[in-house]
Amino acid sequence: MTLPVKVRFAPSPTGYLHIGGVRTALFNWLFARNMGGTFVLRIEDTDVSRSTEESIQEIISAMKWLGLDWDEGPYRQMERREVYDRAVEKLIKEGNAYRCYCSAETLDAKRKEALERKGKPKYDGTCRNLTGTSDAPHVVRFKAPAEGTVTVKDLLRGNVTFDNEELDDFIIQRTDGTPTYNFVVVVDDADMGITHVIRGDDHLSNTPRQALMYDALGYPRPQFAHISMILGSDKTRLSKRHGATSTLAYRDMGYLPDALINYLARLGWSHGDQEIFTREEMIRFFNFDSVSVSAAVFNPEKLLWLNHQYIQAASLETLASLLENLLIHEKILPENHEMTPEEIARPIPILKERSQTIKEMADKAEFYFRENITIDETAGKKFLTQSANPLLEELVNGLRDLSDITEETLEKLFKEIVEKADIKLGKLAQPVRVALTGQTASPGIYDVILLLGKERTLKRLSDAISYSTINP
Repeated sequence: MTLPVKVRFAPSPTGYLHIGGVRTALFNWLFARNMGGTFVLRIEDTDVSRSTEESIQEIISAMKWLGLDWDEGPYRQMERREVYDRAVEKLIKEGNAYRCYCSAETLDAKRKEALERKGKPKYDGTCRNLTGTSDAPHVVRFKAPAEGTVTVKDLLRGNVTFDNEELDDFIIQRTDGTPTYNFVVVVDDADMGITHVIRGDDHLSNTPRQALMYDALGYPRPQFAHISMILGSDKTRLSKRHGATSTLAYRDMGYLPDALINYLARLGWSHGDQEIFTREEMIRFFNFDSVSVSAAVFNPEKLLWLNHQYIQAASLETLASLLENLLIHEKILPENHEMTPEEIARPIPILKERSQTIKEMADKAEFYFRENITIDETAGKKFLTQSANPLLEELVNGLRDLSDITEETLEKLFKEIVEKADIKLGKLAQPVRVALTGQTASPGIYDVILLLGKERTLKRLSDAISYSTINP
């Protein structure tokens, strides 16, 4: 009888959620949804000295932002100590584990001695066959077979065989009673009924130890699938030097969650030549036959391109919500602002074509959301000069006389001013752009005026005339 699929994502809360971790979570989530199975979130916090509540909350926030919803959890390993203690006692009672009383100094000496004779720095089994117990400080070690091999069946790599002599009697419980990683993941996965362990290939070397542990505890082994690592453009492991690797950093940079999910899905998985997928399509098409074992290279430019495609396709309502969050994060809008979604959405149509991220959109829209803008010093010196004042004053007078401001009436007014002064349009448009936005780059100048409205435009033009008087 085939059990229903049950998978887990089990991050360690010792820092932010890495983008590589998200890709692992995503493949688990897609497989569970494709198979109608269960997706479990488990926090692996046995590294007590490095695990933090802040990291746990960051992981949960990142998963929620990405829409990777879980069916069970989040479980926390350190709340399950009794389960692990019982499993330790079972292993000891059945002769599959033993107490080791070797001190840290003794173990260091053994390692140095092994290295000096060019041997493997693994535990030599001093306490392996001790009889009786003592109250002295100790760890508990798994009694691994000294000979033979262990074969792990991997859905992506086929059968992978390891020599047992390469392994050692690894620690499953520390001196302070806390369990270790290779032990608790086995107990948890078995206890929770995990059928498939889908994780990064950096865990492949752990798998033979865990397979032996399953066997010793009498648990059926799950099916394993070790997916490739994500590399930077220089083909080294993805790290901070390649750009942001924290998941929530991409949120703060203005990436859409669906764009990031789409991009990460395509790192190591494909469906024909299709590049852009809805979530429903990803779920429907996902299978391990289309997952590559070759390392995937992270390409920031490709992600940026994909994000731009998602911005173009997103609804005005969706973009307004994302833009509002970024405006608040960038302190362009206060958290207690009173703008309606419709007001926030107003600049989006003229900005989204030239915005690759929501952060870029927020920056370009700052002139609209701030009551008082800051003039870029270089742009002000270059364009808001006293020689430009007569042109700005003519525009002020012309705008005041316009009863109806449209693109057509603005175009006519600008044309009249430049023809009268015998100058090119840029000689008027650029000082106006700096006056209205504080910057030398903006959407079309008529769009900016229509967006700001007559009163705000007149005020900023008047302020710019005063600026050139103060800064000749």
